[in-house]
Formats: sequence, structure tokens, C-alpha cells
Amino acid sequence: MRQGTPSERAAAGKAARAAARRSSHADWDPPADRPGPVDVLAHQDATRVPELVPIRYERMRASPFSFYRGGAAIMAADLAAGPRSGLEAQLCGDAHLSNFGGFAAPDRTHLFDVNDFDETLPGPFEWDVKRLAASVAIAGRTQGFDDRERRSAVLAAAGEYRQAMRRFAAMRNVDVWYARLNIEKLLARWGSEASRRQRRQVEAAVAKAEHKDSLRALRKLTREVDGEPRIVSDPPLIIPVEELAPGAAGADVATAIEEMLSTYRETLDRERRVLMEGYRYAHLARKVVGVGSVGTRAWIALLLGRDSDDPLFLQVKEAQPSVLEPFAGKSRFSHQGRRVVEGQRLMQAASDILLGWLTADGIDSRRRDFYVRQLWDWKESAELERMAPNDMATYGQLCGWTLARAHARSGDRIAIAAYLGGGDVFDRAMADFAESYADQNERDYAALVGAANAGRVPLQKES
Repeated sequence: MRQGTPSERAAAGKAARAAARRSSHADWDPPADRPGPVDVLAHQDATRVPELVPIRYERMRASPFSFYRGGAAIMAADLAAGPRSGLEAQLCGDAHLSNFGGFAAPDRTHLFDVNDFDETLPGPFEWDVKRLAASVAIAGRTQGFDDRERRSAVLAAAGEYRQAMRRFAAMRNVDVWYARLNIEKLLARWGSEASRRQRRQVEAAVAKAEHKDSLRALRKLTREVDGEPRIVSDPPLIIPVEELAPGAAGADVATAIEEMLSTYRETLDRERRVLMEGYRYAHLARKVVGVGSVGTRAWIALLLGRDSDDPLFLQVKEAQPSVLEPFAGKSRFSHQGRRVVEGQRLMQAASDILLGWLTADGIDSRRRDFYVRQLWDWKESAELERMAPNDMATYGQLCGWTLARAHARSGDRIAIAAYLGGGDVFDRAMADFAESYADQNERDYAALVGAANAGRVPLQKES
């Protein structure tokens, strides 16, 4: 398919302003038929592990920002009700501040990138930007920032997205794909804008993360039983498979898991299949993760290589249809795990070498889609609660640049850049939207708290 010349693509981007003025993205006025936020969450409960659903509500009830983290489905419907530019890219689908962070690239450099793709799907680029912008405003409110401080942070994030997209528009195709943000570049580019305290925090977090791997997981999550490491039970957050299926024969469970891992290996590139063939299955446990993901089926699998001092922990996480699907259309991939993997590979500068997918029968005998990745591989997230206003503005810039680079790989970066323009019209629209949506989030959060106090949603405090 002919893509068009740069001038034609830029013209298409500017023409998109007729369908959705840049300033129109500032508007948020909830429609009269907007579904209740608790109803949206309850609809998701139907496909989740019943005994874990109370943990999800307890975590979402912790703060308006925690609620926002768990409410991607609520915002998906709200975004669909707003203006659409018609300029699409592969979306994260849940691009809030806590879904960016550091991890190890295959060449063992420490990268900063988007790191959650459960909801990834192609869609209007601005949906991700709005999700990011609102998260900055909501996090700022949680930190007690005033109106000016919050607006400044949102403008920094949105402005960096726009300016970065314009820079990517001028680059050669292959150079866009080579672009990545390692920790050294991060500190060189934004270190002067960060406070001395924040720079020290970043350096300490990186040093700590580089010890967060399967060896550390082995020490933290297992104990030796009959000469073999076993994942320690810590219900309801970690439960070994034999406790979830107490009547099942151990040999049968092991055989079923080996078959499951065999199908996963087939989704890897050949050289990585060779790597995985050097590991044997040792143990499996269900593990509760995140906020929005709580209640979906997530497992950790312990594999051993050369000996018991050569562990590999994999996370096997259920992939359900994206919350964007009712509004952006179905994925081209019928397997939801593959949808996640393909979206991650498209958006990230470098992805986990063991990223793959599988289909498995659950304890309830229902077949479900999963994706697989390493459990810990230098993963680390920013501590938003320790950020001052200037720190959050700087962090928002990091996220804005990263999101622009992710979108530039799959979307028409020239058209998007032309739509955004050289001025700050779009930036200011994002700042206005972020505050209006932060108000909406607080109303939705209050609705959840009210439902919890009235006993209309189940709650379970973690020990």
C-alpha cells in the first residue's frame, strides 16, 4: 500500500483537525447515559477469580489514584465518547504514570519504557495521551499539589509528547526504531531538570533494580523441600498449585504444565526455544499482581537450568479482551495473549527475550489465553508518592517522550505531528481535560467508597 509523501501525510494530519479540533480535546462532559463506575467494575468481576475480587476493590479503595489505576475500563468508554482525531497508533490502552518504568534490555542495558500492555490495541493516539495526562493530574492531587503545580506538570508531559513526535516525524524510519531511552540517556537529557534528591533516588532505584532477578526471586519466594526449591505459600497473594487443586495427582499436574510450557516455547524465536529447552519445570503458584489485574489469573512458574542455583521465574498472566475493544474494534489476533505480545513488541524499544503466549486449561477446566514473560528482570517503577511538583513534571516528560516514540513506531508520525502542530494548543487542551477528568475520577472514587461502605462491593483487607 502506498503510504504517501511526507507533504501528503502532513496534509492529512492537518485535515484531521476538521474532524476533531485540537482544542476540542479539552472538553469532558459526562453523557447522561454514562454507565455507573461501580457497574462497569462489577461487569468485569464476572470473568475474574471470585475469591480475589475483594482484593481488587480493597486496593482500588486506597486512594483516587489507585482507583484510577484499576479503572481502565471506565475511562475507555469515556474516551470513546469524546472527539476522535482519526489518527491511529498501537495504544498501550492504560498509559498512566505507574505503567512506565525500567527493565533490562536483551543486551543488559537498563531501559525506560512503557511496561504494561494488557489493554493494548490500535486506536486514536490521543486516547493514550489523555490517559497519561489525567494520571499526572490525579497523582498531583494525591500529593497535594496546587492547581498551578498540577497544570505545569501536565503541560510538561503533553508538551514533550508533542515535541518528541515532531522530532520523530523528521527522522528516518529506521532511526525511529533504533530510538530508545536507557538510564544514561535519561539522566543526561533530564537529569539537570530533576532535583538533586530525585537524581539520587533514580540512581539508587536503578542499582536496586539490577539485583531484582530470578536469583533474588528464588531467595525471596522459595524454600527448599526434599532438596528442591518450592514456592512458599502466602495466601491469598501466593498459593502453590497443589493447594489450589488438592486432590490432583502431582505427576499429572507436572505433565500438564510441561505440555503447557511446550506450547509456549513454540511461540519463541528458534534460538530462544533452544535456551528454554535447557530448563525443566520445578513448581507453579498463583500470584496476585497489580491493581487493575487483580482477579485475572496470574501464575509464577519456577524453572531450573543447570542446577538449583540456576533458576528462571516466568509470569504466566491471563489475557482477556482489551477494555478498548468495544470502542476501537476487535484485535486482528484471535489469541488474546498474542495480542498483548505483538502490541508490546511493536511499542517497546526492546522487549523481554522470553515474551510469548499460550492457551491452557484452568483448574475449572475452562480454556483461557495467557502471555508469558520473565517475572523479574531489573523491573522498577517510579515512587510517585516521593515526588515534588518539579519532579513529577520531569517524570511526566519522560513518559511523554516514551509514549511518543511508542506511537511513532506504529502510527503515521508525520500526520500526528502535523495534527499536533508547533504551538501549545493541544498541550493546553490536555491540561484542561486532565483537571476535568480528575474531578470525574474523584466522583467515581467516591461512588466506589460509598458502595463499599454500603456493602455493595466485596472487600477483603490484606494481612
